[in-house]
Amino acid sequence: MLYPELFKQLESVRWDMAKDIPWASFDGAKLSDEQAKTIKMNAITEWAALPATEMFLRDNRDDSDFCAFMSVWFFEEQKHSLVLMEYLRRFRPDLAPTETELHDVRFEFDPAPALETLMLHFCGEIRLNHWYRRASQWHTEPVIKNIYTRLSQDEARHGGAYLKYMKRAIGTFGVEAKSAFAKVGVLMASARRTAQALHPTNLHVNKALFPRDTIQSRMPNPEWLEHWLDKQINFDAVWETKVVDRILHNMSLLLNRSFSTVQDLNKYRKELSRELAASLLPAGVPATHR
Repeated sequence: MLYPELFKQLESVRWDMAKDIPWASFDGAKLSDEQAKTIKMNAITEWAALPATEMFLRDNRDDSDFCAFMSVWFFEEQKHSLVLMEYLRRFRPDLAPTETELHDVRFEFDPAPALETLMLHFCGEIRLNHWYRRASQWHTEPVIKNIYTRLSQDEARHGGAYLKYMKRAIGTFGVEAKSAFAKVGVLMASARRTAQALHPTNLHVNKALFPRDTIQSRMPNPEWLEHWLDKQINFDAVWETKVVDRILHNMSLLLNRSFSTVQDLNKYRKELSRELAASLLPAGVPATHR
């Protein structure tokens, strides 16, 4: 099992919201209305760990080890939402999310392949780590800068934990797991080609609720994310390249093959698809039909 060791590792570096956040260093002159409003939106987005956890538990009922790890991931992600709300409660109570605004982002996700979902959230942790690093740089008020730095470090550790489960999945499922990871890796490393930010909270997850079937579509301001990225924290091509490079680096380590570009990974994905298709053909089918 991976859960016991991951629990110990994450427990050893866990920060305390009361003791480790430098609340007394708050400088109101360095917090603008514009910045404070983005904190509210991120607090609500982080609350979406609730429906994501419900999805993970439902779709991984046969994997008690991973579901046990969800207790740690869920706790830490909900603490992210809580610390941002606590910041607003202390310093901008007029912007604190309401319970209704929080509940609006809780809805059921359609079932999806567990391996693809695992990879999707691994990439999401990498992306969020970089978004929060950039947010910490953009903010000018010292307490929220500290908070975003802590959140970014948590997201990096979560990505590392997901990576361990991905390595285990390859040992268990072989080509099927590799194919799922490469497929989603190509998607999540191709953000430059899309009109919207590629993150789990921005993807469609419930056909019956379309177009309100993404976390971001159910926010008080559904357009806030792209504005935050493009106009506020300036998550530009340089930062996007950092995300892509981290995804490719980790895919290289995970799949034991070097990927310098998304095209390299996509080529390998096609190889895996052919290998997987061939393995599913009935025995005795001529090679020319494989």
